Amino acid sequence: MVVLAASIVSKNGKVLVSRQFVDMSRIRIEGLLAAFPKLVGSGKQHTYVETENVRYVYQPIEAMYLLLVTNKQSNILEDLDTLRLLSKLVPEYTMSLDEEGICQTAFELIFAFDEVISLGHKENVTVAQVKQYCEMESHEEKLHKLLLQNKIDETKRRMKEEASKIDQMKIEKNRGNKGGFMSSMGSGRIESGFNDMSISSGGGGGFGSGSGFGLTSDVDSFSSKPKGRQPSSATAPPKGLGMKLGKTQRTNQFLESLKAEGEMIVEDVQPSKSTQYTSAVQKLTDPVTLTAEEKLNVTLKRDGGMSHFDVQGHLSLQILNQEDGLIQVQIETGGNPGVIFKTHPNVNKELFANENILGLRDPSRPFPVCQTGDAGVGLLKWRMQSVDESMVPLTINCWPSESGNETYVSIEYEASSMFDLRNVVIAVPLPALREAPNVRQIDGEWKYDARNSILEWSILLIDNSNRSGSMEFVVPSGDSSAFFPITVQFSATSTYSELKVANILPLKGGAPPKFSQRGNII
Repeated sequence: MVVLAASIVSKNGKVLVSRQFVDMSRIRIEGLLAAFPKLVGSGKQHTYVETENVRYVYQPIEAMYLLLVTNKQSNILEDLDTLRLLSKLVPEYTMSLDEEGICQTAFELIFAFDEVISLGHKENVTVAQVKQYCEMESHEEKLHKLLLQNKIDETKRRMKEEASKIDQMKIEKNRGNKGGFMSSMGSGRIESGFNDMSISSGGGGGFGSGSGFGLTSDVDSFSSKPKGRQPSSATAPPKGLGMKLGKTQRTNQFLESLKAEGEMIVEDVQPSKSTQYTSAVQKLTDPVTLTAEEKLNVTLKRDGGMSHFDVQGHLSLQILNQEDGLIQVQIETGGNPGVIFKTHPNVNKELFANENILGLRDPSRPFPVCQTGDAGVGLLKWRMQSVDESMVPLTINCWPSESGNETYVSIEYEASSMFDLRNVVIAVPLPALREAPNVRQIDGEWKYDARNSILEWSILLIDNSNRSGSMEFVVPSGDSSAFFPITVQFSATSTYSELKVANILPLKGGAPPKFSQRGNII
């Protein structure tokens, strides 16, 4: 058996994905694929077509063909087995079986094809093995990252020791002086608070920070106060307080500071457990749990208008006990005409189309039990696309303006009344800065990510009390295009599909098991 190429083509002959497994020219493979639609006759039940030189083994998938081009000496039974395996892999990597979905996941499909076919011959693998091979982590990459992290930790340790020596020398030198650090113009001071870090150098003052946001493990914390200059205290720090290395400072900034000033003054702040965010899976308490989750992807133009709006959702089922597996799920879809639903291949499509009931094709088979940490069994997928800008739950307006040597940036958000948005984070890229931006006014809290030069604006909850808000900050003069693109992340407990679980129908009789349902947009 020699497979020359594995391809996905539309029924009008357009090539979407093609992977060649033997050495052949582009002109030849394009000619072979262009001739295929002309050879396929309507109304025929065959799944292969032969020419003088090659054999086409194909399978229809929606409005496309999954196609194997082989030589005429290959075993057609093995070719059909290979074709069946590839047809199972395509839905695993593609959300929607159309031209757009295939093109978006072209490289993932090519990698999967390579795991199935090697040099034209089929490998003895299954769908689960192919997915595992494609997602397998690299041992060399882990080792490289471990060595790099060890070098960084060693550098931090040495810099902390040097900073402690410098600080001890200054304490000994200034012992007995009334002014403490105020009498030494080159000195530094560290003030610690709850998840705060304030560093000041010289006798003038330093940067101040506000209260911690509580949902991040970074040293820099969200703040509702602008970072302005604070007067320095004349109180000297207690003896033995060393200068420590902060976790989120950039290494190149440290080196530049050492070269320019000859010293480094930062603090190693350990975040408390209450401020660390853990994305733990919610513990299941009910025998049956159904989760409807939607992923929203929207792209808005800088000057107004919308260029992309896509919602992809899925409904998953989690069962704790085997005896509760023989069930069917009756749902209500909400009647949104823009939502296109697609059931799992093992789900009875006719039953869902006629009665909105999700059940297995074989009613005698129970649903599998959910293991700890599993996402559950997928029952239903859906997708919605729109060109209506009013469907966007949150819009952002950014107005940068220059005045002298400074740029004033005003940003405002407007949220629709469709959803109450939670954990909203608006990330604004900034030009390279030597210090944090001066935030003059904000509705919410903020944090500056110096490593990536991003200002993050955080609002815990947007509801009817704050459907609009604004932020204003000042940075040194620069190009206005540096503040784009702005990215927004949030979550909501409602969904566009308005899908709800109406009832659980036990197939073995008796009372239906207790169930719970969850819905969210991310």
